[in-house]
Amino acid sequence: MIEYINSSASGNFFLLAGPCVIEGEEMALDIAAELLEITSALDIPYVFKGSYRKANRSRLDSFTGIGDEKALKILRKVKETFHIPVVTDIHTADEAEMAAEYADILQIPAFLCRQTDLLVAAAKTGKMINIKKGQFLSPAAMKFACLKVRESGNNRLAVTERGSFFGYGDLVVDMRGIPIMKKECECPVIMDITHSLQQPNGADGVSGGLPGLISTIAKSGLAAGADGIFMETHRNPAIAKSDGANMLPLSEAAFLLKNLTTLRSAINEINL
Repeated sequence: MIEYINSSASGNFFLLAGPCVIEGEEMALDIAAELLEITSALDIPYVFKGSYRKANRSRLDSFTGIGDEKALKILRKVKETFHIPVVTDIHTADEAEMAAEYADILQIPAFLCRQTDLLVAAAKTGKMINIKKGQFLSPAAMKFACLKVRESGNNRLAVTERGSFFGYGDLVVDMRGIPIMKKECECPVIMDITHSLQQPNGADGVSGGLPGLISTIAKSGLAAGADGIFMETHRNPAIAKSDGANMLPLSEAAFLLKNLTTLRSAINEINL
């Protein structure tokens, strides 16, 4: 899988993108089809992202999913329909083996990046592991999460920057963290350009966001040396069942990814 996501002959970044959570089969296939068309034209290795369940929600009445098995089967259908890999989150050690039957990459949510049992169980599936950096951790501290995976016999991993707590209701991205994690973790580093713009802990129990800055975070992340981009997108973020406030509208994906491809080409020229 690492070979796949770094397989662009043009030296382009790779992309993990899709809806925050699987809301249904039609929407998943629709988003995957459009993103695959865009990324194929731009020579961007593409992985479809969709959470089969959202375990971390502010309120009890928040949407968590359509059912684990149903959502995982939709992920498999996306994979088999478009012949692309898929990534999904897992939340407990017991979920690792189940999700590994459907997904190519298992993602460890930021809040859970220090959960030893979870990291070990994920590692033992043999799947590639994407560990999101905790909002409460320094970039250098992520090397210990990576060590847990490697010492469990799995060297197929990546880490993702998604911002650090800045007070109670905002996040900030320290771009120094990207080269630091590349050095300390010795694996690909991904820039999450949508969750980094969350505004958590809203008074009504719903996170806000600053989607107008997605392009800024994406460009900055690539300039700082990110190998990949992670983003969540939806046809209509206003009605998305999770994290709509910081999503990129799907209609804007082509323009953004084209600009980022141009930027990555320029960065490659500078680094030669």
